[in-house]
Amino acid sequence: MDLFSNEKQHLILPNAELIYIPKAFNQSEADDFYHRINNETNWRHDDITVFGKTYKQPRLTALFGDSDQPYGYSNIVMHPKPFTSTLQEIKSKVETLSQVHFNTLLINLYRDGNDSNGWHADNEKELGKNPIIASVSFGEARPFHFKHRTLKNERYKLNLEHGSLLVMKGEMQHFWLHQIAKTKKEIKPRINLTFRNVKQV
Repeated sequence: MDLFSNEKQHLILPNAELIYIPKAFNQSEADDFYHRINNETNWRHDDITVFGKTYKQPRLTALFGDSDQPYGYSNIVMHPKPFTSTLQEIKSKVETLSQVHFNTLLINLYRDGNDSNGWHADNEKELGKNPIIASVSFGEARPFHFKHRTLKNERYKLNLEHGSLLVMKGEMQHFWLHQIAKTKKEIKPRINLTFRNVKQV
C-alpha cells in the first residue's frame, strides 16, 4: 500500500511514527549534494555475514561521526570519519527539519538495481531504545518497503525521491522491518544518508 502524497506527511502507525518530506532539498540542491558526496566519499565494499554465509555487501558504504565511537552491524565494525563540510550542511538542515540532533551518519551507495538492503531493522544496541533515524535520498528514486513484524496486514511501500527526507520514530525499529529490494529495471545510482545517534555501550 502506498501512503504518501507529494506534500509533507505525518503518519502514525501501530508501534511507529513516520514523517516524509518529498522535497526537503530542492532539485538544484539535491543534484549538487549528490555529485559532491559521490566525489568526496571514500567508499567501502565490506564483506557481510548473514545466516553464516559471507559475501560482498550489495552496496558501498561510508560512516561519519562527531566522535570515534564505532558502529557495527552484521559482523561489520565501522569507525567514523569526521563530517565533511558538505555533510555538515545536510546534517544542519536535517536537524532543523526533524528537530533532532544526530551524531553519526551511515551512507549507502546503491550503484544500480542489483544493489539492495534486505529486510532489517536499525535496532543495534548502540542506537538505544526507540532510536530516531533520518533518511535522506539523492539520485534515483527507490521503493522503501516496510512491514510490521507481527501484524501481517501492516505492510507498505514508499518511493524515496531525489531530495527527500524520511524520519522514522517511536518503536518502529523494534516492531518493523524495512528494505530496499533488488530490481531488474535499468536504473541510475542512488545515495542514501541515514542520520542516527550512536551511544556508548
